[in-house]
Amino acid sequence: MIIVKDLYKSFGEAHILKGISATFEKGKTNLIIGASGSGKTVFIKCLLGLFPYEKGCISYDGKIFSDLTENQKRDLRAEIGMLFQGGALFDSMTIAENVMFPLRMFTKQSKSEMEDRVNIVLKRVNLAEAHNKMPSEASGGMQKRVAIARAIVNNPKYLFCDEPNSGLDPKTAIVIDNLIQEITDEYQIITVINSHDMNSVMEIGETIIFLKDGYKAWEGSKETIFKTDNEAVTNFVYSSNLMKKVRQMYIEERQ
Repeated sequence: MIIVKDLYKSFGEAHILKGISATFEKGKTNLIIGASGSGKTVFIKCLLGLFPYEKGCISYDGKIFSDLTENQKRDLRAEIGMLFQGGALFDSMTIAENVMFPLRMFTKQSKSEMEDRVNIVLKRVNLAEAHNKMPSEASGGMQKRVAIARAIVNNPKYLFCDEPNSGLDPKTAIVIDNLIQEITDEYQIITVINSHDMNSVMEIGETIIFLKDGYKAWEGSKETIFKTDNEAVTNFVYSSNLMKKVRQMYIEERQ
C-alpha cells in the first residue's frame, strides 16, 4: 500500500501541491485525474522521488521514503515499474533489448535468465514474435505494449503510468487500459495512473482522485463519479456533449 499524507510541493512562489493525502491499494487501478495545471504530474513525480517535497509523508508498504538511505531508495526503485507517456523506447535497441534493459540495470541475472524473463513478459502482452523488431517497425499500440512489458519485467510491486493512452486511437486505448488492469489484478501490483482520458476513467477507474489547483477536490470510483454533485468534478467530466450523453445513459440504466 502507498500512503500519502498532507503533501506540499512548491516551486519558488508557485504552490503546486497543497496538502494532498491519498491511499493506493494493491491489485487496484488508482487513477489521478484533473485538468492541465492541476498538479497531476508533479504529484506523481513526488511519489517517484523525482521531486523533493516541503511537507508531508509518502510511505511504501510502511517504508517512509524520506527516511530511506540512498541504497534503500535504489532498492525501492528496483521494485517500481514505469510506463512513460511516449513509451520512451530506445530506438537503437530491438524490442527484446528494450524489455531487458531494467534487468541489466537492477539485477545480476545471467543472460539466459534475462532472456527467459523477456520471453515471458513479451508473451504476456501478446508480442511473442516481436523480439528482433526495432521500435520503428512497431505501431503505436505495439510500442505501448512493449513499454508495459519493460515496466513489469522486474516483477514490480508498484507500477506508475503517465498518460498511457496518449497518441492512441480509442480502440487501441481500450486494449491498453484493459491490459494494464489485467496485469494489475494478475500480479497484484499497486498501479497509479496519471490520466486526463475519461474513457480510461470509465473503463478501469477503481479508485479515482481528482485534483484541482493543487488540492484533492474529490475521491471515488468510476461508479460514483457519475453520481457526485461536486461542481469541479462535473465540469471536468461533462465538458463534452458526448460525456453528458454517457452520464444520462448511465442514470437511465439504473432507474
